[in-house]
Amino acid sequence: MKTQRLRWAWILLLSGFALIVQSSIAARAQDSPQDQQQDQQQDQQDDQDPPGRVARLNFAEGSVSFQPAGEGDWVAAVLNRPMVTGDNLWADEDSRAEVHIGSAALRLGAQTGITFLDITDNATQIRLAQGSLLVRVRHVDDDDAYEIDTPNLAFNVLQAGTYRIDVSADGNQTITTVFHGRGRVTGGGLSYNVLAGQAATFTGADTLDYQIGQVPGQDDFDQWAFQRDAREDNADSANYVSREMTGYEDLDAAGDWSYVAGYGECWAPRAVAVGWAPYRFGHWVWVGPWGWTWVENEPWGFAPFHYGRWANVNGGWFWVPGPVVVRPVWAPALVAFVGGGAGFHFSAGVGVGWFPLGPGEVYLPGYRVSRNYVNNVNITNTSVNITRVTNVYNTVVINKTVVNETYVNQRVSGGVTVVSRDAFVNARPVAQNIMRVEPRELAVAPVTHVVGVEPSRQSVIGAGRPVAVRPPAAVMSRPVVAQRTPPPPPRPLEQRQMQAGGHLNQQPLVRQQPPARSYQQTQAGQPQVKQTQTAPRVYEQQGTPPAENRNEPQPRAAQPAPRNVTAPAQSHPLVRQAPPVQERSPQQEQQQAQKFSSWQQQRPAPAPAAQAKQSPKPPAPAPAPKEPAKK
Repeated sequence: MKTQRLRWAWILLLSGFALIVQSSIAARAQDSPQDQQQDQQQDQQDDQDPPGRVARLNFAEGSVSFQPAGEGDWVAAVLNRPMVTGDNLWADEDSRAEVHIGSAALRLGAQTGITFLDITDNATQIRLAQGSLLVRVRHVDDDDAYEIDTPNLAFNVLQAGTYRIDVSADGNQTITTVFHGRGRVTGGGLSYNVLAGQAATFTGADTLDYQIGQVPGQDDFDQWAFQRDAREDNADSANYVSREMTGYEDLDAAGDWSYVAGYGECWAPRAVAVGWAPYRFGHWVWVGPWGWTWVENEPWGFAPFHYGRWANVNGGWFWVPGPVVVRPVWAPALVAFVGGGAGFHFSAGVGVGWFPLGPGEVYLPGYRVSRNYVNNVNITNTSVNITRVTNVYNTVVINKTVVNETYVNQRVSGGVTVVSRDAFVNARPVAQNIMRVEPRELAVAPVTHVVGVEPSRQSVIGAGRPVAVRPPAAVMSRPVVAQRTPPPPPRPLEQRQMQAGGHLNQQPLVRQQPPARSYQQTQAGQPQVKQTQTAPRVYEQQGTPPAENRNEPQPRAAQPAPRNVTAPAQSHPLVRQAPPVQERSPQQEQQQAQKFSSWQQQRPAPAPAAQAKQSPKPPAPAPAPKEPAKK
């Protein structure tokens, strides 16, 4: 009888559990279409967002030329000019250049030409047609991709480290040198791993001749690059901002950090021109897909004008970087515009004015973005409650009414800068073309997040002067081998203007209904900084990922495939897809083993300190103290 009761009890318990499971499945099945529709809408909106990072030219020596994406003109490269997908950069004879993308540094030697095939949140793809490129990658996430494509191979960075890639003048030979880290070469139907301490030479095109050797002695280019790395390693500003904030490395030499009551740790420049104010000593350019973008004159003038906020305390300007997050979202200019709407003019004439946003004030982009982007670009750059961001967004974007905001810097003496529309559009130096407007007129002028001004060709070219020295045409038209499929190059401004019906600058924000999911709020209403890393972008915008190497187990866990993966509609004219990687024959495997063994045998002996660390030995007796040298 007792056994029978237990049996019935188990039957009833299992029946109840099965009923709960069925009810849960039915509920999920009922909600699934709505959830899927919301997720699809979320993905479609996020796909339209511009990347959260760009490249920055922060050093140029000698003759360095720049060609904006989609344009045919070559001009002198201008420091702090943001560089994006499709831009070209050339360092001529006896010249050098340095570019940063977040914490990664790219250094160009003499006679070196590169194209930014793709720059997204998680992908950096560079076309190296000729010359020497030294790359320092400080951090690699599971979904990050760093690829350098040359005329006969594609080189992928697998670990944080220091890498040098040299392409011969005829494009037939590529040398990959790994000082630290680990890379993979793909070309000729095979893949090769290049380890730290190896210099691998690849010759040919359809079939690669592969030789492996020791890292050669440092030349002048190596020494210069390593000195620049050491300077960044010791940057004090890394204590206050993330190393993924492009431009942080130049703050130490030009300013100081201090604690400002109400704002926390702030940075201020040491020496500025008379009448200096944020966003005054520089010029405006048009950079797609963001639109109007600020370029500051000072060598340090990148991070403080594309991240954080500015505060005026006791008559002095302080830059407030905001929360220290993994990767803050880059913005073209964190300002609000005064009288920039269509049909508005000051008493002095038709002009465009602006002022820097203060801490906690909401930035509304004037370019097409999702609602999640609006949240992320604000809470990664200033301490602001996400509820306030939502309220401003709903008021301006959804309800299309004027936001009733009091902007602190609009009323700071000398905080607002105004120039004529002609100076604004043609990238003229702002400080030399200021329009005089009475403070009382500026205080009541309407504030907007967009500028009712269409760009011209000069807006894209920027302030760089035309150059006589250009890269050889054969170099710039030389195709490269790639694993990832980059997007097609951008079209010229005239074609984009024509497609937009002459209203390229009038792109409304996307109305996005699903709630933001990229960040969570704490009880105090502030974002949790551990969740601020942007999600991987789908490959519709960044091309296709590289194929996995079947000959080597992957050290990182496989990532789930992104949704809505589709092949790009067009291919890049200067990129040819690397042939599929084939299994090596027994003879090829034997040759690979022989080359690796020969490299190991020729390796220099490790330093004594490393030997002691690997094979600990009893400490030797301390030597007798030496007598001081006689003078």
